[in-house]
Amino acid sequence: MALKGPDDTVQTARRFYKAVTVEPVDGGYAVKLDGRAPKSPGGLPLIVPTEALGALVAGEWDSQKEFILMAQMPATRLAFTAIEKTAPSRAALADEFARYAGSDALCYFADQPSDLIARQTAAWEPVLQWAEAEHNLAFERAAGVIHRPQPVTTLEQARALALAMDDFSLIALLSATSLFGSALLALAVQLGRLTGEEAHHLARVDEAFQEERWGIDEEAADRTANRLAEARMLGAWFEALR
Repeated sequence: MALKGPDDTVQTARRFYKAVTVEPVDGGYAVKLDGRAPKSPGGLPLIVPTEALGALVAGEWDSQKEFILMAQMPATRLAFTAIEKTAPSRAALADEFARYAGSDALCYFADQPSDLIARQTAAWEPVLQWAEAEHNLAFERAAGVIHRPQPVTTLEQARALALAMDDFSLIALLSATSLFGSALLALAVQLGRLTGEEAHHLARVDEAFQEERWGIDEEAADRTANRLAEARMLGAWFEALR
């Protein structure tokens, strides 16, 4: 039942099922279409670790109309990635998370104007202070865009936190880190310190500041809306795993 073409990429197909259910199975919960589990491009069944995550993924399948549009099913795509690719790549993913932490956007404050600096400080300092107090992640702050190295102990701790996560949390952590441009914001969402929507707004403090002064065009608005939708999905994903 895999929805894939000759090159192993998932393709658009007509909806061929009526009922979408989530059922307990060995290893977790299977999303089933008329009683059969859809398969990943590599042929693995769609099984997730919690019933709540199964419901999130199942909702995407149930919302499809005449055609199955995988581009509109981010939780399903992320689940397939977690199932197929995360386990053999855990060390590399943890390394990547630590690299992001080494140049985290929340550590780079503007050098001017003062009202932007004040807005960044109000938005980002609570997250930076939470990370240090609760998770031993002490970050150096910088003014401007010149890179400032972070303490080795901080990067080692970031890597350890990532490695301690299950496959489904880890792959979503990297997805959130890339979306927000911040390992700290991703970690805050994963741990429930922030919602996905809250992290989205904190990630675009600079962008929102510029929009207030120069306006926003339709393309930029669409891009922001798409990022917000992805942030909300990731927030729901992490909540479903807790």
